Amino acid sequence: MARSVRLICAGGLVLGMQAAWAQTSAEPENITRVEITGSSIKRIAKEGSLPVQTLTRADIEQSGANNVADLVAQLPSMQGFITASTSVNGGGAGVQTASIHAIGTQYTLVLLNGRRMAPYGTGSAVNLASIPLSAVDRVEILTDGASTLYGSDAIAGVVNFILKKNNQDLAIEGTFDAPQKSGGRSSNVSITKGWGDLENDGYNLLLAYSHDQQKELNAKQRDFAKSGVHKFEHNGKQYATWQTSINSTPANVEVVTANDDVVLNTDLLNKGSCTQPNTFARSGACRFDYASTVQLLPELKRDSIFASGKMKLGSDTTLFSELVLSKFTNTARYAPAAQPLTVFSTDPVTGVKTINQNYIGAYNKSIVPLLAGQKVNPADVTDALLYYRGADAGGRTDEYRTDAAHFVLGADTSYAGWDVGVAYTHSQNKQTDEALAGYMSGDKFEELVRSGAYNPFVSSEGAAAILAPAVLHQQLGATKSKIDVASAHASREVFALPGGPASLGMGADFTKQSYTDSPSRIAQGPGPGNPGWTDVEIGGGTGAQALDATRNNWGAFAELLMPIASNFEATTAVRYDSYDAVNKHNNSYDSNGKLAPSGKVGEDVAKATYKLSARYTPSQQLLLRGSYGTGFKAPTMNNIADPLKNAGSSNAFPCPVKSPDPRAVYCRPGSSEYGLLDVGNPATGAGALKAEESKQATLGFRLEPSSMLSFGLDLWDVKLKNQIRTFSQDQLYTNPVLANQYIAVYADPIQKSNVLVAIRKPLNLASSHFQGLDWDTTLRGNTPIGRASVNWTGTYMLKAEQETPGVGVEKSIGRFNSYDDVVFRVISKVVFTLKSSDKLSNSLTVNYRSGYHDKPLTEDDAAVRVVNADGSIGGVVAMERDVKSYTTLDYQLKANYVKNLTLTAGIKNLLNQDPSFSIRNSGGGNQVGYDGRYSDPLGRSFYLTANYKF
Repeated sequence: MARSVRLICAGGLVLGMQAAWAQTSAEPENITRVEITGSSIKRIAKEGSLPVQTLTRADIEQSGANNVADLVAQLPSMQGFITASTSVNGGGAGVQTASIHAIGTQYTLVLLNGRRMAPYGTGSAVNLASIPLSAVDRVEILTDGASTLYGSDAIAGVVNFILKKNNQDLAIEGTFDAPQKSGGRSSNVSITKGWGDLENDGYNLLLAYSHDQQKELNAKQRDFAKSGVHKFEHNGKQYATWQTSINSTPANVEVVTANDDVVLNTDLLNKGSCTQPNTFARSGACRFDYASTVQLLPELKRDSIFASGKMKLGSDTTLFSELVLSKFTNTARYAPAAQPLTVFSTDPVTGVKTINQNYIGAYNKSIVPLLAGQKVNPADVTDALLYYRGADAGGRTDEYRTDAAHFVLGADTSYAGWDVGVAYTHSQNKQTDEALAGYMSGDKFEELVRSGAYNPFVSSEGAAAILAPAVLHQQLGATKSKIDVASAHASREVFALPGGPASLGMGADFTKQSYTDSPSRIAQGPGPGNPGWTDVEIGGGTGAQALDATRNNWGAFAELLMPIASNFEATTAVRYDSYDAVNKHNNSYDSNGKLAPSGKVGEDVAKATYKLSARYTPSQQLLLRGSYGTGFKAPTMNNIADPLKNAGSSNAFPCPVKSPDPRAVYCRPGSSEYGLLDVGNPATGAGALKAEESKQATLGFRLEPSSMLSFGLDLWDVKLKNQIRTFSQDQLYTNPVLANQYIAVYADPIQKSNVLVAIRKPLNLASSHFQGLDWDTTLRGNTPIGRASVNWTGTYMLKAEQETPGVGVEKSIGRFNSYDDVVFRVISKVVFTLKSSDKLSNSLTVNYRSGYHDKPLTEDDAAVRVVNADGSIGGVVAMERDVKSYTTLDYQLKANYVKNLTLTAGIKNLLNQDPSFSIRNSGGGNQVGYDGRYSDPLGRSFYLTANYKF
């Protein structure tokens, strides 16, 4: 074999690091050099100087995972990712992501065969739902910063999915997975066929197709999450969660006078009870139990095609190409639209009274006659607000669809002593949000109310049919993200050292990124000939503006591997990246219906990073390794160029401003939901967004005293500064200093009145420090009943803290931070395997997450109430409690007694463990009673997989 070392492109193909041995002074000539994750230099496969976790195909099959997102979520080193459940009214928008060490999705680079994929936004975060699990051969997770090789965004590390290659078999595989209780069934089928052996035939072609789907799981199908009113015991006393909404059907009405503020409901006053489903009486209002109407898991479907080809042109040149096409849909169903609306409002500043003529007739007919019983003179009413729930229009249903295409074409060759490679990558995805049910056109809804056909203040038969013309069945928005990457690389041995030849690798790449965001006209602001809103979207986010932006960047790197001695090698690497300012195109409109200005926004960003790493093997049984490096992350195009967007409603907060502040006149009573607006930061000069910077280090060892025992431990440390963040809802609505800066009065186009909102703008806001230990232990040996092994992997977090000016240091290990996220102190996984013969094996997996402090709730949150002795619900209370640890067991049996047929049967959550109870009132997708981001609501489930090779 040629002893030259070949360089791969930045982010090239990689081979997993096994618990192998240190390099000896003499390398056998028949050992093939391979590419290593986190390095641009090919070498003999062995444990390297950087910590890399590997999932082989056997590990993937043993996990019982149904898709790539579920597989990644099982890894102890993963925390803080976006789950499918958050798409249920929680802002997930059909996306599922990876996040190493809780540092964040935006800092974890996901690669496919070592190359970048198009992100779902304008950063680098990839929707894992676009990757077909059946085509994955192995997964490599580099848990160390890698900006010097892969460029911006790889601060936390890299997750590299390596797809199958050089296969010749025809293989068909199918899986069926069914929970013991109803809901959430899943299935998948795949077929793979390969032709030709690259070495013997000079070519290989591989084709694969897969289809998989998961049925929805609804809250009412699980006792622990079926209602927002969930009774529980704490310190020997009875309490109940109180996560319900004042937006109800028929609408609760708030009438305001100079001296009084009364909430009433026609069902309660005329019929003596709340008559509509999922509602109950409280303090003169009919409360809506929204948690009972949501999904715990959305419905998922995925179709994927994977093709790859390689062809040899002579002994030194290989052409290669790969194509991945996927269509993924996430259908999320949740509560009917909760929409505050205004009948009339007197502006407390100007004294101007604004009347919505479309609602005033229904108000006079249904509400005014009831005011006498409340001792309210209709003439004294200054404001009349209705808290409406569009239950008659049905629950909201979004179909989030992602169509992704990823294409690579390249060649590897040798020239003048150099190993040279070039590649072109085109990757794109289009994401759409289709309204299937529950959303309404504001114009059509108002016309139905104005004409008397529909009355939002009263319950009526046939209301669903009456509202049907107003229900939207259309695309609410679409985004398209695209990257084109051209890369070149070359490498060779350059000089001799005592431990062997030093190897130099160099490369460069150029990337063009484009992004478009196209809200539907009903949700979008004014355009030509439309100086005002075209319509409003009840239940959605009216107020979005279109965005069309592009940006170019290029990078160059060099890496030098130096075998200083036979048992010691050092590697140094340096990279320089340059990002142009964002080019914003003029297809969006300002409030006057004129085209917004186009051109460059923000500033150019350039940065050099470096990395030093070393590996020392004092004996064949011990390996010591360490690294130190810098990283950076450029501001995304969304960070810079996003126009002002309506971002929905906040959690419930007391009013953030107090009298005599003139904004205080727009406060709502008690704890209420207020608005959120998001906007980019296009500033230049002193106010421009700067690149985030990081310093990271690792120090670890691997010990294998015998062939039966292997143990590895790595201490890692990541520090970030100039982090681009927005202030959290908690910070904006509870910190008086921040409220003074970012709380504003906004003319809401749906409510048709002025309301309070928080404006969230990205800033170089924070500094963070993350630190922890990763371990991997394997014990193996023969027993009287077969070959047994135990593998224990885990992460122990030592630090997870963020410092924000005006807020201070937040520590989030084992507790909620102000962004409503939790960092687990310990996540671990133990796999017991018994291979009785070549035809039969068993495994038992123990998954563990440590407990944490639940979200502390105050009386103002009104999220927990006392349960009285007679079982009735009493007053609100503050509460601090703990969420218990979460442990599940999985069992699997694999048999292949029939030639070419492998059957795998398993039970996930063998002991049928419910998720740990939580009273949190925010984050995720409105599920109540547990946290859907951190635990699985399916319960015990059974699966069977059959794989046949022809």
